[in-house]
Amino acid sequence: MVLIVSLSRKRNKYKPFHYFCIPENIFEINSNFMITPKKINAFTFFKLPSCWWTGVRCQEIDPENCTVTVKHKWFNQNPFKSMYFAVQAMAAELSTGALVMSYIQQSDAKVSMLVANNKATFTKKATGLITFKCHDGLAIKEAIEKTIATGEGQTVWMTSQGVNEDGIQVSEFQFEWTVRRKG
Repeated sequence: MVLIVSLSRKRNKYKPFHYFCIPENIFEINSNFMITPKKINAFTFFKLPSCWWTGVRCQEIDPENCTVTVKHKWFNQNPFKSMYFAVQAMAAELSTGALVMSYIQQSDAKVSMLVANNKATFTKKATGLITFKCHDGLAIKEAIEKTIATGEGQTVWMTSQGVNEDGIQVSEFQFEWTVRRKG
């Protein structure tokens, strides 16, 4: 267990007032399929804090799909009172990258992952709750299996579409993920 302690400053003395524990196996695969949304969100808090602080949260992940949401707030807005494009990019990338991480962990092999390229199209101002969905889980699974079998790097284009609360598409991102077996 990893113990995190928050300290309260009182009369020039630091006293612990809040404890919470994080299990060491927080990023391990669950027994059903892979990492869970809760574990992905904990991962963003510790490893991608800008993603977490802007409100990007994984809602659902399964073998084929990943759903990530982010709500337009003052903290993540642009001067035009809509969501800043980089916040949308973080949410879209997480919806694809979570699938990549999950299949790498599931494989038990040492595989590196990297975004080599990306493309984005913005069709409407992003306000309210924006939901990004990626449906390319099986494509990345095949690429990871192939790189493990052959040792050659593989590339896969994965798409994430962002829609607002009315179901209208506000943006679409495409990420070229490269995976390669290490060593």
